[in-house]
Amino acid sequence: MSGGSRVRDGVLRLGTRGSALALAQSRQMAARIREKNPGLEIEEVIIRTRGDEILDAALHEVGGKGLFVKEIEDQLLNGDIDVAVHSLKDLPGDLPDGLRLGAVPEREEPWDVLVSRGGESIRGLPPGSRVGTSSLRRQAQLRRYRSDLEIVDLRGNVDTRLRKVAEGEVAGAILAAAGLNRLGHGGRATESLAPEIMLPAVGQGALGIETREGDAATAELLAPLDHAPTRQAVTAERVVMAVMEGGCQVPLAAFAEFRGGGLRVRGLVASLDGKRLVEAEEEAAPDEAAAAGEKVARRLLESGGEEILREIRDV
Repeated sequence: MSGGSRVRDGVLRLGTRGSALALAQSRQMAARIREKNPGLEIEEVIIRTRGDEILDAALHEVGGKGLFVKEIEDQLLNGDIDVAVHSLKDLPGDLPDGLRLGAVPEREEPWDVLVSRGGESIRGLPPGSRVGTSSLRRQAQLRRYRSDLEIVDLRGNVDTRLRKVAEGEVAGAILAAAGLNRLGHGGRATESLAPEIMLPAVGQGALGIETREGDAATAELLAPLDHAPTRQAVTAERVVMAVMEGGCQVPLAAFAEFRGGGLRVRGLVASLDGKRLVEAEEEAAPDEAAAAGEKVARRLLESGGEEILREIRDV
């Protein structure tokens, strides 16, 4: 390890990707840490990941886990940074040995949204309209709901995808509401997609602040940022992903929400063409989030999900 935590020396080194969204998220978290620790210096360290380098291929074609986090986690393990701020949906289900989620702040809006050029709803788009998304999860659910649309891969940062809609390259694009909101583009959304149409990705709308195990000084700084209900919900979702061994190569969705004091966990796995789709759900007490996530995953596997996953991995 090239260096331990320097927090006790008044400096916190915060690692982040360099995209506009990643920087907005990281700086929001840095501001919240400073509120509680006004004398603390926070050093922003921008790290380029493999996912940032791949611009000419859909992510599911690349393979591998942690496309947007591995290089950041390496620097965390080496002691070059003290914390890393991630979109939680980018973090694989199992963290590397020696790292932990130091805080899961309160979740932003978790839904997907449609941004359409002409202001049409997802139901109102004319047959044959080109709709852009590079997410297999979104593609599969969109094919189920509107099999008459032409779905095309759409890579690039949020601003790039919004520009492609505005220029007419596609009639619309599916994006995460949270990303639009954090960049101040929430008003560009035409329609928020109900979970019955588009169940969100694991951890969508939530941030994960990762740090080293055993770094007590950094853990103390992060503790006020943690939001217990959000952590419980995303714990259930991440267990679904871990048991299913899902990632961006699999059309997998999971979402947990509090209802009447309990936690409702829903999961979904689909074939690539969206023609076969398996769903499961479980209600549990909040402190049984992990167990509920595992039950949902097992039910998905037993109800046809295992066959779907095997076919996808054999492609």
